[in-house]
Amino acid sequence: MIARLGSALAAVAVLTASGTAHAAPAQPVPEVMAALGDSISTGFNACGWYVSCTSRSWSAGDNADVRSHYLRLSKLSATLREHNLNFAAPGSTSADLLGQVRKAVEAKADYVTVLIGAQDACRSTEQAMTSVQTYRQRMDTALAELRAGAPRARVFIASIPDLRRLWQVGRKNPIARTFWTLGRVCPSMLADPTSTKRADTERRNRVRARVMAYNRAAAQACAAYGPACRTDGGAIFDFPFTLDHVSKWDFFHPNSTGQRVLAEQTFKRGFSWIDPR
Repeated sequence: MIARLGSALAAVAVLTASGTAHAAPAQPVPEVMAALGDSISTGFNACGWYVSCTSRSWSAGDNADVRSHYLRLSKLSATLREHNLNFAAPGSTSADLLGQVRKAVEAKADYVTVLIGAQDACRSTEQAMTSVQTYRQRMDTALAELRAGAPRARVFIASIPDLRRLWQVGRKNPIARTFWTLGRVCPSMLADPTSTKRADTERRNRVRARVMAYNRAAAQACAAYGPACRTDGGAIFDFPFTLDHVSKWDFFHPNSTGQRVLAEQTFKRGFSWIDPR
């Protein structure tokens, strides 16, 4: 395995020096992985009524139907098996990421996935959303802590889904609208879902713009972290999901099908891994 990694590094060095490519070398399969983020990464509402279903997490879950990062990687290396940790928590915002990183460092995770920011935008009002500057600062602080405590860790940052698309695909569904209203689901985006008034249209556009700005900030933080960090290039934000991808218990969180899409779209845009067999 060491020889194969050395060959890959040498090839990249030659290509980079010639200016013809910027590909990164393949990475050894991790021994411990950790999922960080909010309720999406806990598989919330993917298997039960308002509960986290960590087995169906796109990142660290072990449900065969979802085909998470963990399952895909554990097929390459038995060392990773049963070392899939999930420190994500429902309701978490970027303010909680540092605490989750510290848990990952303590657990000696060498592969960490991050999906955080939906709850920074999904506030009671538009004005209560986290500022982009604060979001970026929190990302930088958390990643700096990870680098200091686990310098060999690889990081994958998934983009925040397009919240306005959720409104678009669900606004004509009376059941979805009822759940959104009674449950006060993401009011900054989903309040008054039938309204087409200019003020409501502009509010939704601004919330969407804030999510896009978070995604840019996360990508910039990842780039500053260096080659050991990857993003999905906005794939999750751009994915044309439908109501078939979300839980029928809240019409917000990904169901098992949605979690499988998250896993597929992110894994193929992440690291290239070395099969040690």
